[in-house]
Amino acid sequence: MNPFTCAVVGASGMVGGMFIKILEERKLPISQLIPLASARSAGKEISFNSKGITIEELTLESFDRGIDYALFAVDDETSREYAPLAAAKGCIVIDNSSAWRMEPDIPLVVPEVNGDDLHSHKGIIANPNCCAAPAVVALKPLQETFGIDRVVISTYQSVSGAGVGGMNDLKKGENNFFPHQITHNIIPHIGSFHESGYTGEEIKLMAEVQKMLHQPDLKITATTVRVPVFYGHSLSINVSLKTAFTQKNIHEVLSKAPGIVLYDDPSYPMPITAAGTDKVHVGRLRQDPSCENGLNMWVVTDNTRKGAATNAVQILESLLAKKINSVKSL
Repeated sequence: MNPFTCAVVGASGMVGGMFIKILEERKLPISQLIPLASARSAGKEISFNSKGITIEELTLESFDRGIDYALFAVDDETSREYAPLAAAKGCIVIDNSSAWRMEPDIPLVVPEVNGDDLHSHKGIIANPNCCAAPAVVALKPLQETFGIDRVVISTYQSVSGAGVGGMNDLKKGENNFFPHQITHNIIPHIGSFHESGYTGEEIKLMAEVQKMLHQPDLKITATTVRVPVFYGHSLSINVSLKTAFTQKNIHEVLSKAPGIVLYDDPSYPMPITAAGTDKVHVGRLRQDPSCENGLNMWVVTDNTRKGAATNAVQILESLLAKKINSVKSL
């Protein structure tokens, strides 16, 4: 790989900090790392490869210097303003917000699942929801082998998925961020409620799974729940396959699938075992006797890593390995 310049937008935040940590861990040939953030964070110093780097303020001129790639960890509004600007200057943007995920001409990518979609990018690539990413890693090999008719997902999402405010509520036993106390409690409410009764998080999860699996007519429903865990999102997935299978068939397929750590009974993955790892952990495989070709599985991943920062860096690695350049700037 040739050396390249890389900006991290939102470098002072939780996901931005994880971007920097993982870029360092994976030893990519970055000739210059440019941390960008809001005015209130500008001037602070971060460490990258044992060197101190000062955070710069994100401005309209930030991308006027030939930056090759940018990892965005900002809110939707900021992304919609600055991502097209960066792309227009020839920078390839990998964005972690939900701003671009459902745009039809912007690829939403998990490299193990739909990496070929990167070839159609126009300067912006969307990084998926923290539960959609592990869900499709677990579902894709089943879809390819057996076909999928229907999916029911229930999530158990850690407080780190809500950022520093959510972390502080659990650490301090307070109720300043979540609508209800999270300590000794669970909250079946992530995102704003829509007229349908579903929350924004549930709607995003369902739509993103359909898009990444290239199955827009997939029957899918979801319930998202916040739980008093610091790191690691868990998913209970019930899937109805189109063809018959045996437990051995499922095990063989998932054991060979990229990005998966498979657990055999009586062991199973938990948030505490997935935390700090970059894989999708799958266990509790069992046939569902209540429907034809039904399967239950339990899926866990570190939401700050494979559910966010690691997947974005893997997208970057895929671009570098395949030498995929911008097809057309927005």
